[in-house]
Amino acid sequence: MTNHIHPSHSSPQVIQTKFGDINGDGFFETIFLMGTKQPDSPLWQNLTLVIFYGQTQQMEQIPLKQGLGYNPTIFLGDFTGNHIEDIMAISDTGGSGGIINGEIFSSVSNQVRSIFDAESFSNKLQYTVNYADNYKAIVQSRNPAKKYTIDLQYKGAEYLAEIYNPDGTLKQPIEGWVDPISGLYPVDYNRDGVYEILAYQAIAGRYHADGLGYVENILTWNGHEFIVERQTVGIFGEDLS
Repeated sequence: MTNHIHPSHSSPQVIQTKFGDINGDGFFETIFLMGTKQPDSPLWQNLTLVIFYGQTQQMEQIPLKQGLGYNPTIFLGDFTGNHIEDIMAISDTGGSGGIINGEIFSSVSNQVRSIFDAESFSNKLQYTVNYADNYKAIVQSRNPAKKYTIDLQYKGAEYLAEIYNPDGTLKQPIEGWVDPISGLYPVDYNRDGVYEILAYQAIAGRYHADGLGYVENILTWNGHEFIVERQTVGIFGEDLS
């Protein structure tokens, strides 16, 4: 008796639909975010933008660089300052660090192309995280070149006693790390109709759940690519209750 193997391919579904003029011809395009998934899984696969052009009635398909993800969404807004809407697509990777997939598409000379993806950008941003004497952690960013000092005393006596001698010196060197991007948020800081991107990256200490804060980068388009316009570190507060 032969076993029948049922094909697991499901047909593409529309996940989200947006309307906007993405090529500047004065007509609205319809942008579909499409993908396939199994009925028993929240994971979307084959994530693809399908653009229906209002003026020409033509259809274009653009696969996302990261075709897998949870809770995929699209957002339309002008990120490059050319008064034409760009497409931001984001999904969750499902990994333990809350890492996301993010990609931005822009119409350049009537050609829609990817101008940003979170993975490539994360690879450009380099950090070191090192514990130092006297209950501190030092976070250094390569580009932009910045140094941040985090006071660890809010972590409490038990935490500190594992890492430090009674005189405040480190028992041994400890390195932490900065995660890839876990949040991308369009924000129009200047209220000029052009969106900047607020990107969050978690700072981890000895292990993943040992969070020390977030690196917050504000990204702006410089005419060729997105660059870090401003960088800050957000720290966690001590619980007083």
